[in-house]
Amino acid sequence: MDIANKTAIVTGGASGLGRATVKLLAEKGAKVAIFDMNDDKGSALAKELGDQVSFHNVNVASEESVQTAINSALDNFGELHICCNFAGIGNAIRTYGKKGPFPLDEFNKVIQVNLVGTFNVTRLAAEQMAKTEPYNEDGARGVIINTASVAAYEGQIGQAAYSASKGGVVGMTLPIARDLAVLGIRCNTIVPGLIATPLMMGGFEEMTPEIAEFLKPLSSQVLFPKRLGRSDEIAHLAGAIIENDYINGECIRMDGGIRMQPK
Repeated sequence: MDIANKTAIVTGGASGLGRATVKLLAEKGAKVAIFDMNDDKGSALAKELGDQVSFHNVNVASEESVQTAINSALDNFGELHICCNFAGIGNAIRTYGKKGPFPLDEFNKVIQVNLVGTFNVTRLAAEQMAKTEPYNEDGARGVIINTASVAAYEGQIGQAAYSASKGGVVGMTLPIARDLAVLGIRCNTIVPGLIATPLMMGGFEEMTPEIAEFLKPLSSQVLFPKRLGRSDEIAHLAGAIIENDYINGECIRMDGGIRMQPK
């Protein structure tokens, strides 16, 4: 797929992995709809990147919220070709600990955003992609990229909810790709390791020497290179998946070779 002049949705697009992907797609000439709940960051990024980017306040776990935003994005930009799902949350609670059993509402919250929210956006985006004209002789219409985590395979202590949600994203990748193949829509999943996102860096978007020093014990666990991954490296992988029409049904680890320990 040639990204230029295509239309994309990026959930979690106001910061971190999503923000980097929004910027990459815009630089390559795509029209991009940012789906996020952070009005300030989302609006500022859209303003920074110009008329080809719009911001929509979206709760990915809400059917109404997502459908309204998709309709608005289509009103602005026309057809839909790309959907990148980066929206996600996490917590760290043991199954049973000093405060008792893992609160069920906290478990459900992570599942709703990370797993149900991802599928919610995927299914509604696929509905619109199916209406587009194929852009090549293979009958290709679009591509969906979801985001898991190495926690899907090597969840640490306290990550039962997070690992379950990301394991679900991994598990549904191939079935979704199979479901949508007849429509010419691909589905793949990026599986990041330790990435220097605002969540990891205490709210900061950019790495500083002070933050790097604080995160050194984590960086030392990475096989090579001995550092945390960068958001732009994840965005670069997303771009490569979009542009290569033969990548389909895959879960691609991007983690510097790390294999997570229990804690």
